[in-house]
Amino acid sequence: MPTSPRSIRIEASSHCQLRCPSCPTTTGAARPTIGAGFLRAEDFARVLDLSPEVTDVELSNYGEIFLNPELEAILACAHERGVVAHAGNGVNLNFAREGILDALVRYGVGNLTCSIDGASPETYARYRVRGDFERVMSNVRALVDAKRARASPFPRMRWQFVVFGHNEHEIERARAMATELGMDFFPKLTWDDDFSPIRDTELVRRSTGSKHVTRAEHRAATGRDYQRGICPQLWRAPAYNWDGKMLGCCRNFWGDFGANVFDDGVAATMGAERLGYAKQMLRGTAAPRDDVPCTTCELYETMRSDGSWLTDAEVDTSRAPEIHLGVRIDAPGVAAKEARVVVAGTSGRGSARVRLRDGEGQAYFAVPPGPYVVSVQAGERETTDALDVAARPTLRALHVKLDA
Repeated sequence: MPTSPRSIRIEASSHCQLRCPSCPTTTGAARPTIGAGFLRAEDFARVLDLSPEVTDVELSNYGEIFLNPELEAILACAHERGVVAHAGNGVNLNFAREGILDALVRYGVGNLTCSIDGASPETYARYRVRGDFERVMSNVRALVDAKRARASPFPRMRWQFVVFGHNEHEIERARAMATELGMDFFPKLTWDDDFSPIRDTELVRRSTGSKHVTRAEHRAATGRDYQRGICPQLWRAPAYNWDGKMLGCCRNFWGDFGANVFDDGVAATMGAERLGYAKQMLRGTAAPRDDVPCTTCELYETMRSDGSWLTDAEVDTSRAPEIHLGVRIDAPGVAAKEARVVVAGTSGRGSARVRLRDGEGQAYFAVPPGPYVVSVQAGERETTDALDVAARPTLRALHVKLDA
C-alpha cells in the first residue's frame, strides 16, 4: 500500500456567503462535484481515529469554514488527538460565531490566511462581493486580542492580497496594516486576468517585489506554472471533500478519485486506482485518461505541453516532520523597537529579527523534533529558554517575557 501522508486537507464547508466573480463556488461550476454541505464533527473524528498517522489537517478551500456550525467541535477533536488544524488556504472572516475566535487560539490552530484584497471598504468589495471590510477588520483585531489574552503566537496570521488593477494602489497600505496587526503579508497573482487586469505593471512589481505580474508572465519567464506546487498534494497532503469524497488536490472541483476517507481512512484512499494513475500522469509515464480529474486541469495541460513533469524532489514523501515553533514576546516597558530571536539545537540554528509593537512581537520557525535553546534579546534585556520539541503535536508555542 502507498505511504500514508501525515498531512491531509478536508473541506470544513463548501458554503460561502460571498460572491467573488472568478470563484467556481460563485459561478456554480463546483456544485456538481463538491455539492453543498458541512463537515460533521463525528465524521472528522472517524477520519482521525482511522488515520492515527495524520498530524496536520487543512480545513479551508472553496467554502468558508466559519459557516460550519460544528467548527469548534472539529477544532476540539483535532486538539484532543494531537492533530494541528490549519486554515492556510484562506478564509474571508466576514462572520465569526461567538467564542470561535478564542477557540482558534485555545485549540492551537496553526495557520490562518485571511483573504483581504484591499485596504478600504470600496476597494475590498469590488472583488469580495457581499463582503464587509470593516467587519473583517473587526474580526481580525478580535483574533489578535484573543492571542494577546492567551499570550499565544498562534494562529499565525497571513493577509493574502490578490492583486488586481482596481486595488494595486493599495498594496503598500495593506502591507503596513498587516504589519501593525502582526500578520504576514502575501500578494498573490489572480487566476483570472480578464477581471480587473493590472494597470500599472511597474507599480505592482515595486509593491510586491515580484518580477511577474500575471501567471502567464510567470510561466513564460520560468517555464513553470505559478501554482505548480499544488500537484504534489496527491502524494503529501491529499484533499477530501466535506462528504469524504477524495478530490486529490485543492484545485480539483470537477471530479473525484473513487474513494471516500470516511469509509476506510486515509491509508486506504491512497491506494485508489485513479489516484495511482494520476500520479503516473503527472510524472509523464502514463497517458491522460478521461476518468482522472487531472486530465482537464490547466496545471497538467501545462506539464503535458512542455514536458515539465513533476520531479523526484517535488513528490518526495521521506521528509522528516517539521514542527511549527512560535515564539511570542512580551516586553512591556522595554524601549527597544526590535528583538532578536535565536533558536539553536543539534539539528540546526535559525534566527529572526522581530519588530516590537507596544512591547509585543512574535517569531515563527520550522524545526525538526529535538532539543533546542531559544534566546530572545531586546535592548539590554535577554532571556534563554530550553525546550525539547516532540514530534507530536506539530505545533509548539513559547511565551517569553522581558521585563524592563
